[in-house]
Amino acid sequence: MPFSPAQSSARPADAAPSLADGVVTGAPNLILRLEGGVALALAAFGYARLGGGWLAFALLFLAPDLAMLGYFAGRRFGAGAYNAVHSYVLPVALAAAAWSLWQPIAVQLALIWIAHIGFDRILGYGLKYPDGFAHSHLGGAARAAGPTGP
Repeated sequence: MPFSPAQSSARPADAAPSLADGVVTGAPNLILRLEGGVALALAAFGYARLGGGWLAFALLFLAPDLAMLGYFAGRRFGAGAYNAVHSYVLPVALAAAAWSLWQPIAVQLALIWIAHIGFDRILGYGLKYPDGFAHSHLGGAARAAGPTGP
């Protein structure tokens, strides 16, 4: 039977989303995780070159995960808050602005933020879908909890 793109996305409208929906697998997943590792390594290297203290790095490393508190306002809001903080867009913008104004502390904060995102990607924590915390674009570590999450 020949493959048709319409067949691949055919699912009854009332069916719950599958955890595999929107999840990157295989080589692309590996590449995204490797990119996370590169981001973590480069951010840590840049932080060290700027003379940042490792105690501050350790204390602030998990700060982006405070965005998970958005899930108390609902799944859609929580996913939006988490994704806003776990995308490279904001920390790269902060780093660029801080670098152009030569604000080394802000550059260091952006590098810690980038390192955190890279670390999450290595572990398989990806950007979230609004149906629940465990449904992310990387599947990975959050997969075991199922698509509904907190």
